[in-house]
Amino acid sequence: MVRKLIIFIAILALTTLACGFNIDLPQRQQPGPEVVDDINVPYPSADEVNLKLSFGAGEMTLSPGGSALVDGTAAYNYTEFKPEIVKDGGDVQVRMGDGDVNFLPSMDDLKNEWDFKLGEKPMNLTVESGAYDGSFEFGGLALTSLTIKDGAANVNLAFSEPNQAEMDVFTYSTGASDVKMEGLANANFSIFDFSSGAGNYTLDFSGELQRDASIKIETGFSNLIIIVPEGVNAVATVESGVSNVNAGSGWGQSGGTYKQKGEGYTLTFVIEMGAGNLTLTK
Repeated sequence: MVRKLIIFIAILALTTLACGFNIDLPQRQQPGPEVVDDINVPYPSADEVNLKLSFGAGEMTLSPGGSALVDGTAAYNYTEFKPEIVKDGGDVQVRMGDGDVNFLPSMDDLKNEWDFKLGEKPMNLTVESGAYDGSFEFGGLALTSLTIKDGAANVNLAFSEPNQAEMDVFTYSTGASDVKMEGLANANFSIFDFSSGAGNYTLDFSGELQRDASIKIETGFSNLIIIVPEGVNAVATVESGVSNVNAGSGWGQSGGTYKQKGEGYTLTFVIEMGAGNLTLTK
C-alpha cells in the first residue's frame, strides 16, 4: 500500500547508515488507541485566504460542503500524527505535528486519515504530502489557485462541477505515482503546470471550458493519457526522447505537433517526455 512506502524507505535508509557507522537505530514504536479529532477552522478575517494542508503518509480525502474554511475529522493511532493548526492573518495551515525526530512507527496497523470538507469562499489552496492515497473532489469550490506537491502517491482528483472562481495557475508536481484527474476543464485555470517522475497519469479535460488555457507537462518514463472531448480545439506540441505517441481519431499530425479541430476556446499543450507512452484521445 502506498502509505507504507515512505516508512519502508526510512527503514532502508537507516539500515544502510548502520552498515557504515556504529549507531543505535530507533526502535519501531507500536500504535496506540485510535483517536478521532474534530477539525473546524473558521475563515480568517482577511481579503485573501491562503490554505495549506501539510500531510505525511496515510489517506486524505478532500471535498466541498464545509461549514467553515476546513471542517472534518482526523483519525490516527500515533500521537505524533496529531494535526496542528497555525494561523497568521489570511494564511492558515493544517499540518501534522513535528513530533520526535527519532519517531519510527510500525508498518502494522498504522492509521492516519484526514477527511476534510472545504468551504465555498474563494481561497488559494496548497496541498503538500508524502506517500499517501488521495481522493480530491474540488467541484463547486472557489479556488483562485491550486498547488499540489506529493511524493509516491495514488491520487484521484476531480472537478465534477465548475470552479466558482477564475484560477490563475494550477500546479501539480509528483514523484513516482499513479494520478488520475477528471473534469479539468471545469477547473477554469489559465495555466496548468504538471510535472512528474515515472508513473501512470490520466489527465481528462472534460467539463466546461470557459477560456483559452495553456498546459505544460514534464514527465519522465511514464504512461500518459490525455483526454480532450470531441469538438474542443486542442494543439499539442510533443518534445520527447524515446516515446510512443498514439493519437486517436480526430487528431491530425504535422511533425511533433498534433491538432484537434473544434469550436470555441483552445487548449494548448507543451509536452516534454523523457520516455514512455503518450496517448491523445477523446
